[in-house]
Amino acid sequence: MTEFCIRAKFISPYYKDDTKIIRTFAGKPCIFMTTPEIAIVAPNTLTSLGLQNLLEEIIPMATIRVFRSFAELMDDTPDMYAHYFISSRIYFEHTSFFLPRKPKTIVLAGGDNQPQLSGVPTLNIYQDEKSLIKDILQLHRYGHHHGHPGKQPDGSRSPMPPHAANGADDHDLSAREIEVLVLITKGLINKEIADKLNISLTTVITHRKNIVEKLGIKSVSGLTIYAVMHGYIDADGI
Repeated sequence: MTEFCIRAKFISPYYKDDTKIIRTFAGKPCIFMTTPEIAIVAPNTLTSLGLQNLLEEIIPMATIRVFRSFAELMDDTPDMYAHYFISSRIYFEHTSFFLPRKPKTIVLAGGDNQPQLSGVPTLNIYQDEKSLIKDILQLHRYGHHHGHPGKQPDGSRSPMPPHAANGADDHDLSAREIEVLVLITKGLINKEIADKLNISLTTVITHRKNIVEKLGIKSVSGLTIYAVMHGYIDADGI
């Protein structure tokens, strides 16, 4: 993981928690944030690139690396990753490597031929983007039911809660902007939102622009992830 410094005032240099380490830097208190790294190991280029784009949208602070084979992963630094998204074939061929890393491993599967794996979550990649996002959120919920989400054996925290790890849970969205956000995630277009909230189309467009600028998220799927993770909508309702 890569460290970067955020200057902080009125913070003890001896304090640390799971997501950040706060210590002195150049004589001043400084928050050192770790940038999580995620590995995708799959021979299918389209699968890898599609998943990479989706994860970069969901977890913008993470570094996503793609490997076409297990050998490429081994040539890198294989133990540095917070999560491994791997094809089922590679998983079964190299279970000796992935079994000890079961809490960090997610097996990519497709169609109706889902592998039956004990204690290892799977992700169906042959589904639409909305369903894929929902499954990723359910993986996050699964983490909550088994201790802290993504908690690693060494005590570090995985990046699976999207957007929450960026240190800015409160983006100061107004009540109206939250209403617009929720309707966007439900698939309503601007005119439908305007009719629903009894406001002008221009006002809806302004609210959408403000939401994008405040959150730094442009796509509907990314906004949906944000809304679920902040309790504005239920993942089951996607």
